[in-house]
Amino acid sequence: MRFVKLLSKYRYFQPLIIAFLLVSCSPAPLKPIIATIKDDSLCQFTQGYCEQTVDDVIIKLLITPINTPSEKPLTVNLMSSEIISDINIRIEGRDMFMGIIPIVLNRITDYQYGGQLIYGSCSSHYMVWRAIVSFTLRGQTKIVIFDFLADNE
Repeated sequence: MRFVKLLSKYRYFQPLIIAFLLVSCSPAPLKPIIATIKDDSLCQFTQGYCEQTVDDVIIKLLITPINTPSEKPLTVNLMSSEIISDINIRIEGRDMFMGIIPIVLNRITDYQYGGQLIYGSCSSHYMVWRAIVSFTLRGQTKIVIFDFLADNE
C-alpha cells in the first residue's frame, strides 16, 4: 500500500525513471574489431629497403612515406647491385584488381632510379599492392615482384 502511494505521488516522473532504467541497463555499443595480420612475405619499408635477388643481382625497393598511405603522393626508389637496363615498374593489386599503375622511373645513378605514384584506397582496410619490376640483365629480360601493404600503420 505504501509503495502504491509512493508511485502515485511521483506518477509524472514515472516515464523518466523507466527511460533511465532502460538506458542504464542496455549493453555497451560494440566496437568494430579490426584484425592485425602480420604477413612476413610483405615488404616492411619501416625496416628499410625490400630486397629480391635474381641471377645474383640484388634489386632493392623503397617506397616513402614508409607507411605507404592511399591517395597520397609516394616516392619510389629502386636500386640494383649491377647495371641493368630497360627498367619498367608497375603497381597492381595482388588480391583484387585495382587497375595497373605504371611508374615512370628517372635514372639517379647507374644503380639507382626514382619515380612517383599515387594509388587509390580500398574499402576492405587490407590492401596488398604488388610492384612488378622488369629489366634487362646481360641481354635477358628478368622480372622481380615486391608485395607491400597499403596504409601500413
